[in-house]
Amino acid sequence: MRDFSYFRAGSLDDARQYAMQSGAMLLAGGTTLLDLAKCGVAEPDSVVDITHLSGLSQISADADGVTIGALAKMEDVAGSPGIRANYPAISQSLLLAASPQLRNMATIGGNLLQRTRCPYFRDPGTFSACNKRHPGSGCSAIGGVTRNHAVLGTSGACIASYPGDLAVALVALEATIDLSDRKVTAEDFFVLPGDTPERETILERGEMVMAINIPAAPVARASTYLKVRDRQSYEFAAASAAVGLELEADGKTICDIRVALGGVATKPWRARSVEKALIGKVLDAGTVEKASRLAMEGAVANGGNRYKIELAPRVVARAILNMGGLA
Repeated sequence: MRDFSYFRAGSLDDARQYAMQSGAMLLAGGTTLLDLAKCGVAEPDSVVDITHLSGLSQISADADGVTIGALAKMEDVAGSPGIRANYPAISQSLLLAASPQLRNMATIGGNLLQRTRCPYFRDPGTFSACNKRHPGSGCSAIGGVTRNHAVLGTSGACIASYPGDLAVALVALEATIDLSDRKVTAEDFFVLPGDTPERETILERGEMVMAINIPAAPVARASTYLKVRDRQSYEFAAASAAVGLELEADGKTICDIRVALGGVATKPWRARSVEKALIGKVLDAGTVEKASRLAMEGAVANGGNRYKIELAPRVVARAILNMGGLA
């Protein structure tokens, strides 16, 4: 870890001004920044401490939805009675992430901005070729050990998967991200690697995540997050699904449904083809299982991650059937 300058921001204007400097990185919970600095990926010239900024840690709700401040702790959001009752997929996605110790430190904004767990990205001493670290250097993962890599949204420059859980639920529930001067959907906040995998979000220098807004809706109240992984705790998803479901008055016909995938794509992945195939249909196992296979449209396997193409539709189907009381 190299030397760096430290600044404590006393106001949002201070934070933005410091963040505009080349080589500056924001410090909130620190769980991602410290991790990346220890493995030699993050080498900030300056660290801007935003933990003392006021007004960014509240959770406020009304009839239209809920607003979660960027500095709210993961554990506090997960345990909020209002979140658990009206946005259960959000609470579940947070509780299935990291460990209690990390959740008590990590912030919501930092969770959105976590970097990939691709081992080639996180080991610069062994693998010098990584387009996320050094654009144009190549992708060491292609042709390597790829069990945990993406099958959706990949490019010839990068196949690293997005590791987070919360963002998958946010995409499914059509949340928006408040960047102070503009608001964007959670889906649009993250970008595909294409030829520029070093750019993972639409954030510009000096911009900060201020808050997350999640609209109130029947699909938000009847939502779930299902995560399949190699072990039951402190592990990233092999495949996950966030699902929101609203049925017609008959209790059988699907009125509205939201589906997003995690663990299988280079960004949180909205499965609109699955949704389109199910809206207006009677909820039953055969229909759900057939539609869930559409989640892997366009999937491309790279060696050891081929199993995800079979696993992900099963995770989607199980999550939907769980919500419909059929599993």
